[in-house]
Amino acid sequence: MYAIIATGGKQYKVSEGDVLKVEKLDAQPGTTVTFDQVVAVSDNGLKVAGDVASASVTATVVEQGRLPKVIVYKYKRKSGYHKKNGHRQAYTQVKIDKINA
Repeated sequence: MYAIIATGGKQYKVSEGDVLKVEKLDAQPGTTVTFDQVVAVSDNGLKVAGDVASASVTATVVEQGRLPKVIVYKYKRKSGYHKKNGHRQAYTQVKIDKINA
């Protein structure tokens, strides 16, 4: 059984027991979060739209962290223009406990 959930502007295909990194959530490690935006659920057949209106996915927050630095370098030739920036994206690692379909 799997579900497709939407969080942080992205969609993730999850099953029970999966551990994944999602966009930063405001939750402490060890707490339980519920994802209410379920796009689809598949048990024996795929259910979408109105069939999954009451579905939810519960997960436990494992950790909060930041991904490795990504270097953004802008350069224009012959003009002497160059600019270097770095960015580290924050994430929340969650473990999927149960799919409530």
